[in-house]
Amino acid sequence: MFALERQKRILENLNANGAVWVSKLSAELGVTEETVRRDLEKLEKQEVLVRTHGGAVPITDSSYELSLEKRKQTNSAAKERLAKEAAEHLLPGDTIFLDSSTTTFYMAKEIKKIRNITVITNSLRIINELSGVESVKLITVGGLVSSNQSFVGSLAENTIKNNFFAGKVFFSSKGITPNAGILESNEQECFIKQQMLANANEKYYLCDSTKIGKVGFYKLAPLDGIDYFITDSNLSDEYVDKFVESGIEYINVGTNK
Repeated sequence: MFALERQKRILENLNANGAVWVSKLSAELGVTEETVRRDLEKLEKQEVLVRTHGGAVPITDSSYELSLEKRKQTNSAAKERLAKEAAEHLLPGDTIFLDSSTTTFYMAKEIKKIRNITVITNSLRIINELSGVESVKLITVGGLVSSNQSFVGSLAENTIKNNFFAGKVFFSSKGITPNAGILESNEQECFIKQQMLANANEKYYLCDSTKIGKVGFYKLAPLDGIDYFITDSNLSDEYVDKFVESGIEYINVGTNK
């Protein structure tokens, strides 16, 4: 069994039982306890669980809020550069989707400078940032409020699917690899982003260097499912060749291009 499959099984077990134990996982998965501990360590770094003595438990709402603050500070200078570059692709009169990522939250600050923009989002943080800004028409999708401070669930998904279309979507994710494509670790957020992508003409992926090569458990989109790749990273030839082949515009805002 590959590591990615093991880790997916661990998360399924965690969601079903509310906790997992190293010894039990070792027996169920047919691997050593040390292998299980390494899997749990990787999952903890991806902020989907918290390790305990002998096992792991889900991230609670309070611990996830701390995680959000940590994420807002992680590589924040790069995310601000990505946000400013993304805002350069906006025109007065545009209607856009913004997901609930921290990078699009920075982009919301830039949107305040542009007149006559319609923003459709599931992010409570973006709603709070743009609420009351006269130059922005703000539309929220509604739904279940998650610990990620966003609207998720079938109501939010169907609201986007059946009611809203946009000229552009700006989004981020957990990670990207040349073969697997664009990946997400949160199932509910993944479904929301997929609906936004399906109902948008131009697709902008905002990817800071910490996400390059990082793996999530849910496939959000294939590599050729975007139009613009905005990053602060010097990518390998494997990525660049695939972008050229798919007609994707690669934009590097890094200080050392």
